[in-house]
Amino acid sequence: MHPLLLLGCLWLLAAPPASGIFQRPTGTPAPLGLQYLLEPLHATVHTQRGATATLPCVLRALPHNYRVKWSKVEPANYRENIIIITNGLYHRNYGPLSPRVRLRHSHRYDASLTITDVALEDEGRYRCQLVNGLEDESISLTLHLEGVVFPYQPSNGRYKFNYHEAKRACEQQDSRLATYQQLYKAWTEGLDWCNAGWILDGTVHYPIINSREPCGGRLLLPGVRTYGARDKQKDRFDAFCFTSALQGQVYFIRGHLNFKEAGQACRNHGAAIAKVGQLYSAWKFSQLDRCDGGWLADGSVRYPIATPRERCGGLPDPGVR
Repeated sequence: MHPLLLLGCLWLLAAPPASGIFQRPTGTPAPLGLQYLLEPLHATVHTQRGATATLPCVLRALPHNYRVKWSKVEPANYRENIIIITNGLYHRNYGPLSPRVRLRHSHRYDASLTITDVALEDEGRYRCQLVNGLEDESISLTLHLEGVVFPYQPSNGRYKFNYHEAKRACEQQDSRLATYQQLYKAWTEGLDWCNAGWILDGTVHYPIINSREPCGGRLLLPGVRTYGARDKQKDRFDAFCFTSALQGQVYFIRGHLNFKEAGQACRNHGAAIAKVGQLYSAWKFSQLDRCDGGWLADGSVRYPIATPRERCGGLPDPGVR
């Protein structure tokens, strides 16, 4: 079987509508400790990359001289980064999210945060805080991106990345380091990988479905096994990357091409060789299924299988081979 050229063309698609539920049913009391803020019906807002998402924050009443502050909790350093502050009349944006955020403000009690063109790094926990002297109160919400986690290592073998190199490698493959929650969810959905890898908070783990001797022994139960926090400069492992849906299309073009010829063929089509994260995204969200290997941007050759069969690797589960 000869390597075939894998092309990734990014066609712009319309983003899904904004999402978020904020209205409290009639007669439902406010949770203890919340005098001015409504508790949202759902603490998690689900979205995809490129969409517009709204995180609900609605006031029951308007106290005097109040402010509402939105911030995001970053798992890599456990700090809260301010996004926007408003007093109901004026507002100010802060930080890297500044160009893509605004207050929905559909009525005078509405302080909900709208994020446009949602990016991979936007996933996480957000806090809406009412600042009102001694009566400060807040609610927490989670923005969840539908996506896929994949293990990644360089072509020269396993355990070559320190933390910063792993973070950079994921970003180069149209993804980012996965969070623990993303890795855990991937494990529950069948991710089984014996090599340990970095995740976003600087800890190292590996997910095991089928206990076996080379992966800690047969006696250990399945689970996400951990090495804990490691030295981000000195210790070396693989990476667990996370990517979400593409605003484009990944497709194959047949040809007996070396890597350089593949790159030129892509440019001739007004496209680019797909990155590893883009191939996983196409496999996950578009059910891309090809039995022939194709070049990817990092120089590796892979093929996506949505329907496992004997002559396409022989493995019983779907995946990117």
